[in-house]
Amino acid sequence: MSQGRHRRSRTSTVTRHVSRVSLVLAAGGAGIAAPLATAATANAAPAPSVVQAGAQTGALSVAQAPAAPEATDLYTVVSGDTLNGIATAEGVEGGWEALYDANRETIGADPNLILPGQELALTAGEDRGEQAASRSAERAAVPAVAKSSYPNNLDGWINEALDIMEAHGIPGTYEGIHRNIMRESSGNPSAINNWDINAQNGTPSIGLLQVIKPTFDAYHVAGTPHDQYDPVANIVAACNYAADRYGSIDNVNGPY
Repeated sequence: MSQGRHRRSRTSTVTRHVSRVSLVLAAGGAGIAAPLATAATANAAPAPSVVQAGAQTGALSVAQAPAAPEATDLYTVVSGDTLNGIATAEGVEGGWEALYDANRETIGADPNLILPGQELALTAGEDRGEQAASRSAERAAVPAVAKSSYPNNLDGWINEALDIMEAHGIPGTYEGIHRNIMRESSGNPSAINNWDINAQNGTPSIGLLQVIKPTFDAYHVAGTPHDQYDPVANIVAACNYAADRYGSIDNVNGPY
């Protein structure tokens, strides 16, 4: 705050600076000392009247400014979340390891086990907390897929995935999904590629649509099992990735 020049009365020649004051309130000849410590900073506003003493009662009141609340960016965990997925989506510096270190007390000893409703502190930029809270609310508000009976086969997996995708606004058709599944895994949800560059890097392609773990974690959709081998979760995550990169799984006609 800028300070102007002020003219002072000629009769007032004393400038006072108080860092510690002892007030003695005499009562019946006995003295009671009440030391008051005050701290000043360069940018602090002028302090209010510190002491108001009752002329006859000797009552003492001290005016204190309320402490400003500490701002914290929080992310509320929803079903299906992972630390890696949250760190990627929220741009956490240092990745999931930094996110875990900042919330070890909340999460516990196992970073792979986070629970819906837990609030995690983010190391993020300005307004990130509000954005994260907004996204959490939007995700929680997504209508649940109606409980249906799906056969435990490729046709049932694709149809269940399509219902989940529709609820989450992920594009794709039965034909596009089926075509890519047959090319990638021949319809085997346990298929794994142990020989390509991804396998050499320690992240083999897995499942119906041959998804590597970093991609699965980043595009996993809440409400599906966090398991690359789960056929429905694999389809939905792969279609979510394909929508982000190619516009739709229907536009994929080869290795992706």
